[in-house]
Amino acid sequence: MEFDAFEKESRQVFEEIPEGFREGVDGLTVHRRPLRHPRFPGVYTLGECVTESYPSSWEGPETVRSVVLLYWGSFRALAELDPGFDWREQIWETLTHELRHHLESLADRDDLVGVDYAMEQTFLRNEGLDFDPLYYRSGDRIAPDTYAVEDEVYIEQSWRKTDFDRAGRITFQWGGRNFEIGHPVELGDLHFIRIVDGIRPPPYIEFVLVRRSSWREKFRRGLAGEGFEIYESDAVARVVE
Repeated sequence: MEFDAFEKESRQVFEEIPEGFREGVDGLTVHRRPLRHPRFPGVYTLGECVTESYPSSWEGPETVRSVVLLYWGSFRALAELDPGFDWREQIWETLTHELRHHLESLADRDDLVGVDYAMEQTFLRNEGLDFDPLYYRSGDRIAPDTYAVEDEVYIEQSWRKTDFDRAGRITFQWGGRNFEIGHPVELGDLHFIRIVDGIRPPPYIEFVLVRRSSWREKFRRGLAGEGFEIYESDAVARVVE
């Protein structure tokens, strides 16, 4: 997608988001240049939310103002690596993620609250206690379906059970390179796979397989009070040339 089309599409998607979620946002700025992630080589930042607060005895849309930034060059860099890159979907995902940061600021919440929550849930998980299985999504979204929580990166991939059973291998991208891992025995609802070799840390990579399910199935399981079926395993990543 060329820059002019990207900017037009981005503004159209921005206007489609309900006004209540854009309250206090002064607008959308689209940059041509890519923005490389400051900590992770080969990773690009798709968007940012720049927020300023003005002195007042209370906080609201009049005192907390934000501008959302998108980087066309970053989208283009990722699209060159992924033939199936869905420009419109990623524009939507990036805009809604950045607007969430603005809403957190309106609620007098620090921008790191999401990451703090994810770190808390990581601790509970490591201690063998009950935890929110989708906690990593509260981290910093650094790429499509990719979230950073401090020095850990979670790469999420959705699978239908039938496709998973037929797959000969599992592949993913990180840092501009393609990798594969051995096919896990189980999919479950979520399967956390720690990459223990093949990608030098930091960051520490955790690959998360998420089972796709229909809304009917989710509704039925919710009524039945069924929880998530979660698996954890280790894997070695191999570069795919």
